[in-house]
Amino acid sequence: MSSDLIFKSAAELAALLETGQVSSVELTQAFIDRRRAVDDRVKAFNSFDETDALAQARASDARRAGGEMRGALEGIPVGLKDVIAVAGQPLTCSSRMLANFVSPYDATVAARLKSAGAILWGRLNMDEFAMGSSTENSAFQTTSNPWDLERVPGGSSGGPAAALAAGEVPLALGSDTGGSIRQPASFCGVVGFKPTYGLVSRYGLVAFASSLDQIGPFARTVEDAALLLGAIGGHDPLDSTSYPAAIPDYRAEIKKHRGPWKLGVPKEYFGPGLNAEVAGAVRAAIEFYQGAGCEIREVSLPVAAEYAIATYYIIATAEASSNLARYDGVRYGHRSKEGSDAIDLYFKSRAEGFGPEVKRRIILGTYVLSSGYYDAFYLRAQKVRTLIRQDFLNAYREVDALLAPVAPTAAFKKGEKSSDPLAMYLSDIYTISLNLAGLPGISIPCGFTREGLPIGLQIIGQPFQEAGLLAIARAYEQAHGWNGMNPKL
Repeated sequence: MSSDLIFKSAAELAALLETGQVSSVELTQAFIDRRRAVDDRVKAFNSFDETDALAQARASDARRAGGEMRGALEGIPVGLKDVIAVAGQPLTCSSRMLANFVSPYDATVAARLKSAGAILWGRLNMDEFAMGSSTENSAFQTTSNPWDLERVPGGSSGGPAAALAAGEVPLALGSDTGGSIRQPASFCGVVGFKPTYGLVSRYGLVAFASSLDQIGPFARTVEDAALLLGAIGGHDPLDSTSYPAAIPDYRAEIKKHRGPWKLGVPKEYFGPGLNAEVAGAVRAAIEFYQGAGCEIREVSLPVAAEYAIATYYIIATAEASSNLARYDGVRYGHRSKEGSDAIDLYFKSRAEGFGPEVKRRIILGTYVLSSGYYDAFYLRAQKVRTLIRQDFLNAYREVDALLAPVAPTAAFKKGEKSSDPLAMYLSDIYTISLNLAGLPGISIPCGFTREGLPIGLQIIGQPFQEAGLLAIARAYEQAHGWNGMNPKL
């Protein structure tokens, strides 16, 4: 029975729970067994507590038996990227700096998952402090892509994407600062959704770049992503950037949006650097929409295409250098045993606690914020950021959403780009601009390379129009069977 459960959608699992064909304990045990069977090769989990997960499942079964179900996720396990706080659980950010830190409180999304009846299952690996595109920057282990264990799962949310693809969790939460949900979703052949900035609370999300970070769902299907988004979204007074948007029943709403739609194709996203197989799969998806009666228009994003990478790596590193200043070896986190005085302790604690990519970004961010360079770099980048957002708003005068690649290539081999930071940064060239503009975007499977590696289609929506965006994605998904294909581990 357990082998029949691990690749079912969350909606299917919810139906089985509702009809009593399976209990939450049985379901949770199935995913525990799957983790035991494959995670020594996938390495998606940083930590887990099987006893606690089963205790949550027993409590869920008791609620169901007593007619006291909490919500739509009652009894369903959800994995969390190790950057989201859960009271009493490790919160490491895959960094030596926080290797022994245990969260004293719940993130808002964790509290809302509990309120919806979900089983919080495991802490999932990531690039250290969410800085990376391959999950090779974790201080603890390198996660493998379940489709090819010699390749990366993407990043920084590589652990959630790999765990989902490998059947170790049915749903997961990640964070997306410049593509860190969508790119690993594309690499691992699952659905990854970055909501509009402000739709999901960031309270309890360890900050990388506060004006760019956004929590979002990983799921097997668009319907599952809608289910998870509905559980975690909504205004939060604990987050000053949280927007008071209404949260509808996304599962019901996406069925009301039937199209046809006006869809834009950014011409700059199909130029040099885009792998031919990726381009072919994305263009085939565009042809599907055209055949379904949608109007396809070529649009231009000139500022976003040319300046997004440079703008992002100024703003993101500046905010990172500020956010990570709190890790000083005194208040919490790693403390060096060799500091001779307070200043020495500070320097040695940070030198020992942070990995090379985090140090690189702190140094760059400190530089662009320093006296004499703030106006030349950071202030100018903020002005360009406004122009990038305007690029998208101009396009949305003509179209409902945009169709684009997620990444220039499918999953690359481990070590292939780790020695070249600029090549690694370019992995996010099609995703970064959405974070700068605060827009929602989703990655859905749209094919495979000749080597059997997944390819993702990115659909970019208008601010706070999540239901329409999910409906556009669902229309493609229902006509294709990509999400029903699973790696053979």
